[in-house]
Amino acid sequence: MPETNAGSPTGAGLHNGSTSPAPSEDARHESALSETARSEGPDPLLAIAEAFALPGAAIAISPLGQGNVNDTYRVSLRCQDGSLAQVVLQRINTRIFPQPELVMANIQRLAEHVRGPAAAVLAGRRWQVPGVLTLREQPQRCWLESDGEIWRAITFIEGCRSFEVLKDRAQARELGRGLGTFHALISDLPADQLADTLKGFHITPGYLAEFERALRTTTVPLTPQAAHCIAFIRDRQRLAFVLEDAKAAGRLPLRPIHGDPKLNNVMFDVATGEALALVDLDTIKPGLIHYDIGDCLRSGCNRLGEETADWRSVHFDLQLCEAILEGYLGQARGFLTDADYDHLFDAIRLIPFELGLRFFSDHLAGNLYFKVNRPGHNLQRALVQFRLTESIETQQTAIRALIERLRSAP
Repeated sequence: MPETNAGSPTGAGLHNGSTSPAPSEDARHESALSETARSEGPDPLLAIAEAFALPGAAIAISPLGQGNVNDTYRVSLRCQDGSLAQVVLQRINTRIFPQPELVMANIQRLAEHVRGPAAAVLAGRRWQVPGVLTLREQPQRCWLESDGEIWRAITFIEGCRSFEVLKDRAQARELGRGLGTFHALISDLPADQLADTLKGFHITPGYLAEFERALRTTTVPLTPQAAHCIAFIRDRQRLAFVLEDAKAAGRLPLRPIHGDPKLNNVMFDVATGEALALVDLDTIKPGLIHYDIGDCLRSGCNRLGEETADWRSVHFDLQLCEAILEGYLGQARGFLTDADYDHLFDAIRLIPFELGLRFFSDHLAGNLYFKVNRPGHNLQRALVQFRLTESIETQQTAIRALIERLRSAP
């Protein structure tokens, strides 16, 4: 499950010619750099950053975000005109992404495609696409291998932020509009032009099989909460096949997808509140757009957030769901089919179940995939997603009625 980023590694940003930070931002950077200067000396990561064609001299580096997979850093730069700028440096987790060159090729293919249809789709709205930096000595290459590790540098979007929870319906509508914009921009990109960089990602029957293997071999104590998760999965294991069966029957086609468009992977303009970018593009690949829609709603409609310890109070907010879908369909209605609408509820229910299944399986396996910061962290995450699934199920009639109303709207 790729990153949770607070600052934003993405966008046209510096690499595509955006302006340097405002004076107030420069002042904040100066303060941060002063603290760095008082540390024990230069950070060895700066040498990694300097291998890329940076738009300035690297002068400081610090951790960025709380990613579950890759390690992410903010690199502060001093440009020739004296202004300060930033880029993002990431160490790619090659255990998860064993072919990083394909990941980077997908990101570049996306950027190339969006330059064409962007103006017509966006009608004047600001939208940013990733800018990847090439190596200083190998300008045809955009990733670095150093001591067995793979690194990349990405441009940083100034003046934006992400959120862990939605604050109101207006922001929810903008979240949906952001995902709809992204899908509209890539709806005519042939899926076979993208590599499948993460085999089995969002293929729920595969996660169910992983759960069975993990349960057979686990050495983790099966607490009452773990027993609850096992029973929950057993009661709903038939759900795992609903989207894959529709795909196999030809009702749902493969399309380009983001793969992980949860709330905190959508960047909002600080000044306007508009969604302006989707970040963490490692999982761009051929897939079902229902994976994306379900993940966006899963993360956006849980007001307590996916890291809450109060999992029993988790609730799927129908008002936020309505706003997200309104925003999404405002951009995406033109390319959706009847079959797409037919399976929207399936996606809304399936994706939190799938993520809970993944969290719980990782808990049983000893936390091999997702980063954790305390014992039982993945178990807690699974409980949150399973409670969200249950809340969706109790509101099935209302959610289906909402989908039908929006489906028939002009």
